[in-house]
Amino acid sequence: MAKKRIVVTGMGLVSCFGTDIDQFYEQLLAGKSGIVPIEEFPCADYPTRFAGCVRNFDTGDYMEKKQARRVDPFIRYIMVSGKKALESSRLTGEALEKLDKIRCGVIIGSGMGGMSVFYDGVETILTKSFKRLTPFFVPYIITNMGGALLAIDIGFKGPNFSISTACATSNNCIYAAAEQIQQGKADVMLCGGAEAPITPIGLAGFVAIKSLSTRNEDPTKASRPWDKARDGFVMGEGAGVLVLETLEHALARGAPIYAEYLGGSVNCDAYHMTDPRSDGGVVALCMEDAIASAGIPKESINYINAHGTSTQAGDLCEIEAIRKVFGPHANKLKINSTKSMTGHCLGAAGGLEAIATIKAILTGMVHPTINIENPEPSLGDLDIVPNVAKPLKVTVALSNSFGFGGHNSSLVFAPYHP
Repeated sequence: MAKKRIVVTGMGLVSCFGTDIDQFYEQLLAGKSGIVPIEEFPCADYPTRFAGCVRNFDTGDYMEKKQARRVDPFIRYIMVSGKKALESSRLTGEALEKLDKIRCGVIIGSGMGGMSVFYDGVETILTKSFKRLTPFFVPYIITNMGGALLAIDIGFKGPNFSISTACATSNNCIYAAAEQIQQGKADVMLCGGAEAPITPIGLAGFVAIKSLSTRNEDPTKASRPWDKARDGFVMGEGAGVLVLETLEHALARGAPIYAEYLGGSVNCDAYHMTDPRSDGGVVALCMEDAIASAGIPKESINYINAHGTSTQAGDLCEIEAIRKVFGPHANKLKINSTKSMTGHCLGAAGGLEAIATIKAILTGMVHPTINIENPEPSLGDLDIVPNVAKPLKVTVALSNSFGFGGHNSSLVFAPYHP
């Protein structure tokens, strides 16, 4: 089967910097941190009291008001980012109705699902009675419901499922959506991920495994990938959704084309629940396979949006893998971490970072990795774009996401050339 060209024709997000794509990337280019003290619930006794929170968020006309009040925030994020992606793709009104919706699908996942609804439901059972539990409890905690409700609203009847691979969720969903298109099962796919984990139980869970920074005195400096003083990651939340489409279909309807999706890969360390393999060997294989699927020489890549979480083990494992894959060419790459400003948005991270990668392609500017004061010596001559944005005409870009359980994922994007 001849390989189809797949292009990105739409992008939508919900982030700590709002829901506007351009504003989101402007804040990243400016090196602004979106990390704030948590005010959404009492947490004075928690060792970590800050996160990349979504605030002043309104679903507007993207959801019916009554439903918006009922659903978990992660579902609200999916509905808004998904419909904004359609707007970005000029798929509204008559253009949306003209689509062959049997050949349009949704693959949007979440690492943790409806944490707020789950927490409230358990509290109801413990303090009141099981008889008081909302009948919406199960529908609004399961990870597939955001994509299902989005499909119900817009009428997409094609492939629809969610993938949950922790922090690799979005990339897995984007990869799977592209595979549906390659297999001829769809022409248009909405894909990405969402997460709303900043709840008492979500925060407590990550505190319990001692994976979070405790830099409460200066939260904006807490997420510091590859800096020697890093002490853990910072939680974030939001959603990132792409519209993927066959080039033929996009051209036929006069769609905007923001970038081309060249390929991707997913695999598993098969090593440990939370720790990566220190040698980065399987991560390297994932990147190698993604590059092979794209059919490009690895030397054509000049930018990597790294997983870069600000953890002791993970940051250096990825660097080791990059050196394995690229050899001397690694020193010619620009490598940055969006998480230094947004925090780690878990299942939404890859979607938001795919958008950051595509905006780098479109603007010719790569955002900085902030809070680099004392970089790890093992970085050597690698350019992690410390603290200040840099101009770069992106030729081909790689976007990495890795998740608990050893889930690895890499996506390849490039400027669109007719």
